[in-house]
Amino acid sequence: MNDQHRRPPGVDDDTVAALGKLSEALETVERVRGHLYSVHQLTGHADLMLDEAVDLLRRAGHDDLADAVRDELIGRNVIEGRWTYQIVEDYDAGYYAAFRDLEARARDSLVGGRRHLYEAEMKERRRTKGRPGHEA
Repeated sequence: MNDQHRRPPGVDDDTVAALGKLSEALETVERVRGHLYSVHQLTGHADLMLDEAVDLLRRAGHDDLADAVRDELIGRNVIEGRWTYQIVEDYDAGYYAAFRDLEARARDSLVGGRRHLYEAEMKERRRTKGRPGHEA
């Protein structure tokens, strides 16, 4: 195990466990952020597909439905006053940024900024020393 993943002297098990849980929570928030980007891209793709639906409805002689899709769905806000890019931007600038900052602040103040100490110690406990593929 390299020093970057070694517990600094005087750091107790509860501190390492707490930082591990905070890191795990941040990883979950990272996944949420990815899902928000998926929502953003999928919603945008669906909106663009509506153009073709409108054209096909018109070609089939369903002008009223084509007008309804055009007027009621194309370019519509997904929540009041907002498109998905605005939701992503607010998430990034608000909750996500605050979460990342606090997780980094905790690591900086408690273990000199070192990351994944809990996982590094788990790896050390679980690996078979001397086996290929189990290097520290």
